[in-house]
Amino acid sequence: QVQLVESGGGLVQAGGSLRLSCAASGRAVSSYNLGWFRQAPGKEREFVATITWSGRDTYYGDSVKGRFTISKDNAKNTVYLQVNSLKPEDTGVYTCAAARYFSTGQAVEFAYEYDYWGQGTQVTVSS
Repeated sequence: QVQLVESGGGLVQAGGSLRLSCAASGRAVSSYNLGWFRQAPGKEREFVATITWSGRDTYYGDSVKGRFTISKDNAKNTVYLQVNSLKPEDTGVYTCAAARYFSTGQAVEFAYEYDYWGQGTQVTVSS
């Protein structure tokens, strides 16, 4: 069992920045790949970013490339999402997720590949 607790969301003006955190705990948590998804009201859940358990590889959704950065602190079992140049369309609930394995390299973007989910943190970007 893996527990994920997000923090760092809030209200920010367009062009601003936030740093989201996801603290992971539980058995063998250091061997899990950790990622972020987001969901806006009335929209489907969208892949944001994932970092592999080693921290060596990162993956990003097309809409956030160049603006968001995912990183992890292995000593703290915490993954961070630095979100810069925020746009109103970035508004949504950002949820942390953990995956033990991915079926393929492309699978990082699919929510069903993830085994555990946090409760989410709200990010609201005003124009």
